[in-house]
Amino acid sequence: MGKKICNILSTIIMILLIALAGIIFVPRLMGYSEYAVLSGSMVPNIPVGALVFDKKPEGIEFEKDMVVTYQLSGDTLVTHRITAVDADAKTLTTKGDANNVEDGAPVAFSAVVGVYAFHVPYLGFISIYSKTPIGIAVVCGVLIVIILLNFLPDALSPDEKKDEDKGKDSKEV
Repeated sequence: MGKKICNILSTIIMILLIALAGIIFVPRLMGYSEYAVLSGSMVPNIPVGALVFDKKPEGIEFEKDMVVTYQLSGDTLVTHRITAVDADAKTLTTKGDANNVEDGAPVAFSAVVGVYAFHVPYLGFISIYSKTPIGIAVVCGVLIVIILLNFLPDALSPDEKKDEDKGKDSKEV
């Protein structure tokens, strides 16, 4: 009975991990980039903790109401909606859906790293926290649980003890 429960639990965990890996890696294979959402500037359309998937902006003509991800400064990326396009200056005016005012500075076309395609709620939290010491410990813990669920039932199986006892009895005779 314990072996059955362990097999079911390990199968469920493995299916969840494979599904999670598929959600992350299949879009990458299809040319999407992903970014975790850290602020509520796009709520309710894109929630905090979502993982946003973008397509490269190559060959795309920017339009009002399109959602783009652009490089603000250094490693800081922002995903906001376009409110105006200045084709002559090659700049965009952007605004977060939850913000009352437009962003302070125009965004150069060259600063846009992706055009929003879709998002997966909560998956960004996994992406963010898996890189922290606690997240690494949780990932290691999940791997240890999977290993234990696969090997523990065999180690504790009463059938093996009975077989060992039978072997001892036959040697003593």
